[in-house]
Formats: sequence, C-alpha cells, structure tokens
Amino acid sequence: MKKTRRPRGMTLIEIVVVIAITTMLMSAVGLYAIGQWRESQVNVARTELKTLEAGLDTYLALTGRYPDPAQGFTPLLERRVLKEPPVDPWGNPFIWTLIAGTPVITSFGADGEPGGDSFDADLVIGQRAR
Repeated sequence: MKKTRRPRGMTLIEIVVVIAITTMLMSAVGLYAIGQWRESQVNVARTELKTLEAGLDTYLALTGRYPDPAQGFTPLLERRVLKEPPVDPWGNPFIWTLIAGTPVITSFGADGEPGGDSFDADLVIGQRAR
C-alpha cells in the first residue's frame, strides 16, 4: 500500500515572506495616516483662527471696541463669547494683536515658535494674512 503525505502547513520561508509583506503594507498605511493627521491639525487651527476672529468681532459688536490685546482672550471668556481659553491643536496659545485697528490672530504652528515651514509654519488671520 502506498502512503500519502499530508500537507504540514507553511514553511518558515513562507511565513517570513508573509510577515515581511504585511509589515511593508502596514508601514505604508501608517505613514499615510500620520501625514493626514498632521494636515488635519493644520485645518483645525485654521478653523479655530476664523472662530476667534468671529469672537473678537462679536466682542466689538457688544462693547463698541476690541479688548486690549495684552489681556489675550480673557475679556472674551468673561463676556462668555468664548467657552474656554483657546489653544491650537498643538497645545500652544493663540496670540493676537491689533494692527491699524484690525485684529491679527496667530498660531505658531506645530513647533510653537515664530517662523518655520511646512507643519511648523505660522498660521495667521487678519491684516498680515492678506
């Protein structure tokens, strides 16, 4: 009688190849996801800048003047124009000043320092942004 061999499963080489391919695919997806995450943080910061600009305009409509920039956004919190102290997606406070009577609001980007490029670039809304 002839004996038939049963299949034993995958060889070590086959397992290593499958793991290598899976690792490469996961790395590619991970890098793409990180890029999308960083881009979404920039978009959130831009939206927050617009919200803060609207908040300052609301304060202007309520009081007839903009608050003192040295106080930051505290007057907007006291008037309940804002619910909480504004911070950018990287945990840094937004900075604002008045230039020629127009509020200019700035986020210093991911690095929290003036200047920079790419995701570290400053985001500005107001007179200087035009």
